[in-house]
Amino acid sequence: MNKKKKNSEPEISKCSHQNKKVDGGFIVCQDCGLILAENLSFEDSNGNISYFDDTQREYERKIKIRDSRAKQNPKIKQKYEKIKTLEKWFRDYESSFIQQKKTIDLLKGYEIGLNIDSVKMQEIKKRYLRYNRENKKIYQNMVIIFLAIVWMEIKDTTNIRLEEYIDVCNELGHKINKKMLNNAMLKVLKAEQKWNQKSISSKDLEKEIKKKIKILFQKNLNDIPFQEVKEHIYTKNDFNKLKIEMQLILDGLLKRISYDDLKNLNYKAFTSGLIYYIGQMLDEEYRKIFIQSKIEEITKFSTTTIRKKYHILIDLLGSPEKQEEFLKMS
Repeated sequence: MNKKKKNSEPEISKCSHQNKKVDGGFIVCQDCGLILAENLSFEDSNGNISYFDDTQREYERKIKIRDSRAKQNPKIKQKYEKIKTLEKWFRDYESSFIQQKKTIDLLKGYEIGLNIDSVKMQEIKKRYLRYNRENKKIYQNMVIIFLAIVWMEIKDTTNIRLEEYIDVCNELGHKINKKMLNNAMLKVLKAEQKWNQKSISSKDLEKEIKKKIKILFQKNLNDIPFQEVKEHIYTKNDFNKLKIEMQLILDGLLKRISYDDLKNLNYKAFTSGLIYYIGQMLDEEYRKIFIQSKIEEITKFSTTTIRKKYHILIDLLGSPEKQEEFLKMS
Protein backbone atom coordinates (compact mmCIF):
# COMPACT_ATOMS: atom_id res chain seq x y z
CA MET A 1 0.00 0.00 0.00
CA ASN A 2 2.77 2.47 0.98
CA LYS A 3 4.74 1.59 -2.15
CA LYS A 4 1.72 2.29 -4.35
CA LYS A 5 1.25 5.70 -2.68
CA LYS A 6 4.93 6.56 -3.13
CA ASN A 7 4.76 5.51 -6.78
CA SER A 8 1.57 7.55 -7.47
CA GLU A 9 3.03 10.84 -6.19
CA PRO A 10 5.77 11.05 -8.85
CA GLU A 11 3.15 10.05 -11.51
CA ILE A 12 0.99 13.02 -10.51
CA SER A 13 3.93 15.38 -10.50
CA LYS A 14 4.96 14.16 -13.95
CA CYS A 15 1.41 14.51 -15.36
CA SER A 16 0.93 17.57 -17.57
CA HIS A 17 -2.84 17.64 -16.82
CA GLN A 18 -3.79 18.20 -20.43
CA ASN A 19 -6.71 15.79 -20.40
CA LYS A 20 -9.13 17.82 -18.23
CA LYS A 21 -12.85 17.47 -17.71
CA VAL A 22 -15.47 19.43 -15.73
CA ASP A 23 -17.24 17.05 -13.38
CA GLY A 24 -19.94 18.32 -10.98
CA GLY A 25 -18.38 21.76 -10.65
CA PHE A 26 -14.80 20.45 -10.38
CA ILE A 27 -12.09 20.41 -13.07
CA VAL A 28 -10.49 16.97 -12.85
CA CYS A 29 -7.47 15.60 -14.70
CA GLN A 30 -8.58 12.40 -16.45
CA ASP A 31 -5.03 10.94 -16.49
CA CYS A 32 -4.03 11.30 -12.84
CA GLY A 33 -7.38 12.13 -11.13
CA LEU A 34 -6.12 15.35 -9.57
CA ILE A 35 -8.75 18.04 -8.88
CA LEU A 36 -7.32 21.12 -10.52
CA ALA A 37 -10.01 23.69 -9.57
CA GLU A 38 -13.16 23.79 -7.48
CA ASN A 39 -16.54 25.52 -7.59
CA LEU A 40 -15.95 27.41 -10.81
CA SER A 41 -19.56 26.98 -11.81
CA PHE A 42 -22.47 24.66 -11.18
CA GLU A 43 -25.21 23.88 -13.66
CA ASP A 44 -28.63 22.84 -12.40
CA SER A 45 -31.09 20.49 -14.07
CA ASN A 46 -32.62 23.39 -16.00
CA GLY A 47 -29.30 24.38 -17.52
CA ASN A 48 -28.94 27.54 -15.42
CA ILE A 49 -25.37 28.29 -14.45
CA SER A 50 -24.51 30.00 -11.16
CA TYR A 51 -21.06 31.26 -10.30
CA PHE A 52 -20.03 30.96 -6.68
CA ASP A 53 -16.49 32.25 -6.36
CA ASP A 54 -16.74 35.20 -8.77
CA THR A 55 -16.81 38.82 -7.73
CA GLN A 56 -20.01 40.73 -8.56
CA ARG A 57 -18.33 42.48 -11.48
CA GLU A 58 -16.98 39.23 -12.90
CA TYR A 59 -20.36 37.59 -12.43
CA GLU A 60 -22.12 40.37 -14.34
CA ARG A 61 -19.50 40.23 -17.09
CA LYS A 62 -20.05 36.51 -17.60
CA ILE A 63 -23.82 36.94 -17.66
CA LYS A 64 -23.51 39.67 -20.32
CA ILE A 65 -21.23 37.45 -22.43
CA ARG A 66 -23.72 34.58 -22.21
CA ASP A 67 -26.63 36.93 -23.07
CA SER A 68 -24.85 38.40 -26.08
CA ARG A 69 -23.99 34.93 -27.37
CA ALA A 70 -27.55 33.76 -26.84
CA LYS A 71 -28.99 36.77 -28.68
CA GLN A 72 -27.02 35.85 -31.78
CA ASN A 73 -29.51 33.01 -32.19
CA PRO A 74 -32.55 34.50 -34.05
CA LYS A 75 -35.12 32.42 -32.14
CA ILE A 76 -33.66 33.34 -28.76
CA LYS A 77 -33.39 36.99 -29.78
CA GLN A 78 -37.08 37.00 -30.72
CA LYS A 79 -38.03 35.59 -27.30
CA TYR A 80 -35.68 38.08 -25.63
CA GLU A 81 -37.41 40.99 -27.39
CA LYS A 82 -40.82 39.68 -26.28
CA ILE A 83 -39.66 39.52 -22.67
CA LYS A 84 -38.31 43.06 -22.90
CA THR A 85 -41.65 44.22 -24.28
CA LEU A 86 -43.59 42.48 -21.52
CA GLU A 87 -41.34 44.06 -18.88
CA LYS A 88 -42.47 47.50 -20.04
CA TRP A 89 -46.07 46.57 -19.23
CA PHE A 90 -45.26 46.24 -15.54
CA ARG A 91 -43.73 49.69 -15.10
CA ASP A 92 -45.36 52.61 -13.33
CA TYR A 93 -48.84 53.68 -14.40
CA GLU A 94 -47.43 56.85 -16.03
CA SER A 95 -47.18 54.87 -19.25
CA SER A 96 -46.68 56.48 -22.65
CA PHE A 97 -49.02 53.80 -24.05
CA ILE A 98 -46.48 53.11 -26.82
CA GLN A 99 -46.26 49.36 -26.19
CA GLN A 100 -50.04 49.05 -25.90
CA LYS A 101 -50.48 50.92 -29.19
CA LYS A 102 -47.97 48.55 -30.82
CA THR A 103 -50.06 45.60 -29.64
CA ILE A 104 -53.18 47.11 -31.22
CA ASP A 105 -51.25 47.63 -34.47
CA LEU A 106 -50.18 43.97 -34.35
CA LEU A 107 -53.78 42.90 -33.78
CA LYS A 108 -54.83 44.94 -36.81
CA GLY A 109 -52.28 42.93 -38.79
CA TYR A 110 -54.48 39.92 -38.05
CA GLU A 111 -57.60 41.91 -39.07
CA ILE A 112 -58.67 42.38 -35.45
CA GLY A 113 -59.66 45.84 -34.27
CA LEU A 114 -59.70 47.43 -37.70
CA ASN A 115 -62.50 49.67 -36.45
CA ILE A 116 -60.30 51.16 -33.70
CA ASP A 117 -59.97 54.79 -34.79
CA SER A 118 -58.36 57.66 -32.86
CA VAL A 119 -61.50 58.14 -30.72
CA LYS A 120 -61.69 54.46 -29.73
CA MET A 121 -57.93 54.46 -29.12
CA GLN A 122 -58.30 57.36 -26.67
CA GLU A 123 -61.16 55.55 -24.91
CA ILE A 124 -59.06 52.37 -24.56
CA LYS A 125 -56.11 54.39 -23.29
CA LYS A 126 -58.28 56.27 -20.79
CA ARG A 127 -59.86 53.08 -19.41
CA TYR A 128 -56.54 51.23 -19.20
CA LEU A 129 -54.56 54.03 -17.52
CA ARG A 130 -57.32 54.74 -15.02
CA TYR A 131 -57.56 51.08 -14.04
CA ASN A 132 -53.75 50.94 -13.84
CA ARG A 133 -53.68 53.97 -11.59
CA GLU A 134 -56.58 53.20 -9.26
CA ASN A 135 -57.02 49.42 -9.19
CA LYS A 136 -53.72 47.78 -10.11
CA LYS A 137 -52.45 45.21 -7.64
CA ILE A 138 -48.73 44.40 -7.31
CA TYR A 139 -49.25 40.84 -8.56
CA GLN A 140 -51.70 41.73 -11.34
CA ASN A 141 -50.92 41.02 -14.98
CA MET A 142 -51.83 44.27 -16.72
CA VAL A 143 -51.40 42.73 -20.19
CA ILE A 144 -54.56 40.67 -19.67
CA ILE A 145 -56.40 43.74 -18.34
CA PHE A 146 -55.42 45.66 -21.49
CA LEU A 147 -56.46 42.83 -23.82
CA ALA A 148 -59.79 42.60 -21.95
CA ILE A 149 -60.41 46.33 -22.43
CA VAL A 150 -59.57 46.06 -26.16
CA TRP A 151 -62.02 43.17 -26.57
CA MET A 152 -64.75 45.06 -24.67
CA GLU A 153 -64.32 47.99 -27.07
CA ILE A 154 -64.45 45.95 -30.29
CA LYS A 155 -66.67 42.93 -29.50
CA ASP A 156 -69.95 44.60 -30.53
CA THR A 157 -68.64 45.84 -33.89
CA THR A 158 -66.50 42.93 -35.09
CA ASN A 159 -67.13 39.59 -36.79
CA ILE A 160 -64.16 38.03 -34.99
CA ARG A 161 -65.12 35.40 -32.40
CA LEU A 162 -63.64 35.45 -28.91
CA GLU A 163 -61.76 32.19 -29.53
CA GLU A 164 -60.05 33.70 -32.60
CA TYR A 165 -59.09 36.80 -30.60
CA ILE A 166 -57.53 34.63 -27.88
CA ASP A 167 -55.61 32.54 -30.47
CA VAL A 168 -54.12 35.69 -32.03
CA CYS A 169 -53.16 37.07 -28.59
CA ASN A 170 -51.38 33.80 -27.81
CA GLU A 171 -49.58 33.95 -31.14
CA LEU A 172 -48.36 37.44 -30.20
CA GLY A 173 -46.85 36.01 -27.00
CA HIS A 174 -49.60 36.86 -24.48
CA LYS A 175 -50.56 33.57 -22.86
CA ILE A 176 -54.25 33.91 -22.07
CA ASN A 177 -57.36 31.75 -22.15
CA LYS A 178 -61.12 32.37 -22.11
CA LYS A 179 -61.45 32.15 -18.33
CA MET A 180 -58.59 34.59 -17.73
CA LEU A 181 -60.06 37.08 -20.20
CA ASN A 182 -63.57 36.83 -18.70
CA ASN A 183 -62.19 37.38 -15.19
CA ALA A 184 -60.23 40.41 -16.40
CA MET A 185 -63.33 41.91 -18.05
CA LEU A 186 -65.31 41.37 -14.84
CA LYS A 187 -62.62 43.17 -12.82
CA VAL A 188 -62.66 46.13 -15.21
CA LEU A 189 -66.47 46.37 -15.16
CA LYS A 190 -66.58 46.21 -11.35
CA ALA A 191 -63.92 48.91 -11.08
CA GLU A 192 -65.72 51.18 -13.54
CA GLN A 193 -69.04 50.65 -11.77
CA LYS A 194 -67.36 51.73 -8.54
CA TRP A 195 -65.93 54.88 -10.19
CA ASN A 196 -69.34 55.86 -11.59
CA GLN A 197 -71.10 55.72 -8.24
CA LYS A 198 -71.96 59.28 -7.25
CA SER A 199 -71.61 60.33 -3.65
CA ILE A 200 -75.09 61.00 -2.23
CA SER A 201 -75.58 63.95 0.09
CA SER A 202 -77.39 63.60 3.42
CA LYS A 203 -80.17 65.80 2.01
CA ASP A 204 -80.77 63.35 -0.85
CA LEU A 205 -80.67 60.41 1.55
CA GLU A 206 -83.23 62.13 3.76
CA LYS A 207 -85.56 62.65 0.78
CA GLU A 208 -85.14 59.01 -0.23
CA ILE A 209 -85.96 57.67 3.26
CA LYS A 210 -88.99 59.94 3.65
CA LYS A 211 -90.24 58.98 0.20
CA LYS A 212 -90.05 55.29 1.17
CA ILE A 213 -91.91 56.01 4.42
CA LYS A 214 -94.73 57.79 2.54
CA ILE A 215 -95.11 54.96 0.03
CA LEU A 216 -95.16 52.29 2.75
CA PHE A 217 -97.53 54.35 4.93
CA GLN A 218 -100.03 54.58 2.05
CA LYS A 219 -99.70 50.86 1.27
CA ASN A 220 -100.29 49.86 4.89
CA LEU A 221 -103.40 52.04 5.13
CA ASN A 222 -104.75 50.55 1.91
CA ASP A 223 -104.22 47.06 3.35
CA ILE A 224 -106.98 47.73 5.90
CA PRO A 225 -110.27 46.45 4.39
CA PHE A 226 -113.29 48.71 4.88
CA GLN A 227 -115.38 45.70 5.98
CA GLU A 228 -113.23 45.40 9.13
CA VAL A 229 -113.67 49.04 10.20
CA LYS A 230 -117.17 49.90 8.97
CA GLU A 231 -118.54 49.89 12.52
CA HIS A 232 -116.28 52.89 13.28
CA ILE A 233 -116.79 54.86 10.06
CA TYR A 234 -119.94 55.36 8.00
CA THR A 235 -118.98 54.94 4.36
CA LYS A 236 -116.10 53.72 2.26
CA ASN A 237 -115.75 57.24 0.84
CA ASP A 238 -115.31 58.62 4.36
CA PHE A 239 -112.66 56.00 5.03
CA ASN A 240 -110.76 57.02 1.89
CA LYS A 241 -110.93 60.69 2.96
CA LEU A 242 -109.58 59.72 6.37
CA LYS A 243 -106.62 57.93 4.79
CA ILE A 244 -105.84 61.00 2.66
CA GLU A 245 -106.04 63.20 5.77
CA MET A 246 -103.59 60.91 7.56
CA GLN A 247 -101.16 61.11 4.64
CA LEU A 248 -101.29 64.92 4.77
CA ILE A 249 -100.55 64.78 8.50
CA LEU A 250 -97.64 62.45 7.74
CA ASP A 251 -96.15 64.97 5.27
CA GLY A 252 -96.24 67.68 7.93
CA LEU A 253 -94.71 65.46 10.63
CA LEU A 254 -91.87 64.28 8.41
CA LYS A 255 -90.86 67.90 7.76
CA ARG A 256 -90.22 68.21 11.50
CA ILE A 257 -88.06 65.05 11.65
CA SER A 258 -84.41 65.48 10.66
CA TYR A 259 -82.15 63.06 8.79
CA ASP A 260 -80.09 62.47 11.95
CA ASP A 261 -83.22 61.12 13.63
CA LEU A 262 -83.98 58.80 10.71
CA LYS A 263 -80.62 57.51 9.49
CA ASN A 264 -80.17 54.76 12.09
CA LEU A 265 -83.80 53.62 12.15
CA ASN A 266 -85.54 50.77 10.35
CA TYR A 267 -87.88 52.88 8.23
CA LYS A 268 -90.43 50.04 7.92
CA ALA A 269 -90.72 49.62 11.68
CA PHE A 270 -90.72 53.40 12.08
CA THR A 271 -93.68 53.61 9.67
CA SER A 272 -95.68 51.24 11.85
CA GLY A 273 -95.06 53.60 14.79
CA LEU A 274 -96.13 56.56 12.65
CA ILE A 275 -99.47 54.92 11.80
CA TYR A 276 -100.21 54.42 15.49
CA TYR A 277 -99.00 57.93 16.42
CA ILE A 278 -101.12 59.64 13.73
CA GLY A 279 -104.06 57.39 14.63
CA GLN A 280 -103.88 58.81 18.18
CA MET A 281 -104.10 62.32 16.74
CA LEU A 282 -107.53 61.61 15.18
CA ASP A 283 -111.00 62.00 16.68
CA GLU A 284 -112.03 59.52 19.36
CA GLU A 285 -114.19 57.33 17.08
CA TYR A 286 -111.38 56.94 14.54
CA ARG A 287 -108.71 56.01 17.08
CA LYS A 288 -110.38 52.63 17.51
CA ILE A 289 -109.56 51.80 13.89
CA PHE A 290 -105.79 52.16 14.34
CA ILE A 291 -105.24 50.06 17.43
CA GLN A 292 -101.90 48.28 17.92
CA SER A 293 -103.24 44.80 17.09
CA LYS A 294 -104.64 46.02 13.75
CA ILE A 295 -101.33 47.78 12.90
CA GLU A 296 -99.44 44.59 13.83
CA GLU A 297 -101.66 42.67 11.41
CA ILE A 298 -101.02 44.96 8.42
CA THR A 299 -97.33 45.81 9.04
CA LYS A 300 -96.14 42.44 10.43
CA PHE A 301 -94.32 44.22 13.27
CA SER A 302 -95.03 43.22 16.87
CA THR A 303 -96.96 45.47 19.25
CA THR A 304 -93.73 45.82 21.26
CA THR A 305 -91.91 47.27 18.22
CA ILE A 306 -94.86 49.56 17.46
CA ARG A 307 -94.84 50.91 21.04
CA LYS A 308 -91.07 51.51 20.91
CA LYS A 309 -91.34 53.54 17.69
CA TYR A 310 -94.36 55.37 19.12
CA HIS A 311 -92.32 56.50 22.13
CA ILE A 312 -89.46 57.60 19.86
CA LEU A 313 -91.97 59.80 18.02
CA ILE A 314 -93.19 61.23 21.33
CA ASP A 315 -89.57 62.17 22.17
CA LEU A 316 -89.18 63.81 18.74
CA LEU A 317 -92.56 65.51 18.32
CA GLY A 318 -94.30 65.48 21.69
CA SER A 319 -97.45 63.56 22.60
CA PRO A 320 -100.10 63.17 19.86
CA GLU A 321 -102.76 64.78 22.11
CA LYS A 322 -100.80 68.04 21.99
CA GLN A 323 -100.86 68.23 18.21
CA GLU A 324 -104.15 70.16 17.98
CA GLU A 325 -102.42 73.29 16.72
CA PHE A 326 -100.59 71.24 14.10
CA LEU A 327 -103.90 69.69 12.91
CA LYS A 328 -105.45 73.16 12.56
CA MET A 329 -102.44 74.31 10.51
CA SER A 330 -102.61 71.25 8.25
